[in-house]
Amino acid sequence: MILRAGFCLLALALPAVAQSYATRTYLCDRGVEVPATYVVGPDYDLVVINVDGRQVTLVSEPAASGARYSWPSDGSVYVWWSKEDGATLLWKTPQGETPLLTCTIP
Repeated sequence: MILRAGFCLLALALPAVAQSYATRTYLCDRGVEVPATYVVGPDYDLVVINVDGRQVTLVSEPAASGARYSWPSDGSVYVWWSKEDGATLLWKTPQGETPLLTCTIP
């Protein structure tokens, strides 16, 4: 899968040691479940989510509140924005962002 290949490339560029990680499963619109594993490293934070049968790895980026993750690119990409017990999955394009799912931890 292309996304897994991207994760492997990311893993090669980052230190192999994570300081901590936590896995949560979110319940989203239309009964969709999204497992998310948050990884905190010494120089980076990332989240791995499972969406549409695919594993998607997203890297942290600045956020006004909560934790926001996306893939560093100028093209279309998923964005995962979590805050407290909720999260939103967005689709980001150069023209803007479209919400796809609103999620909570049950």
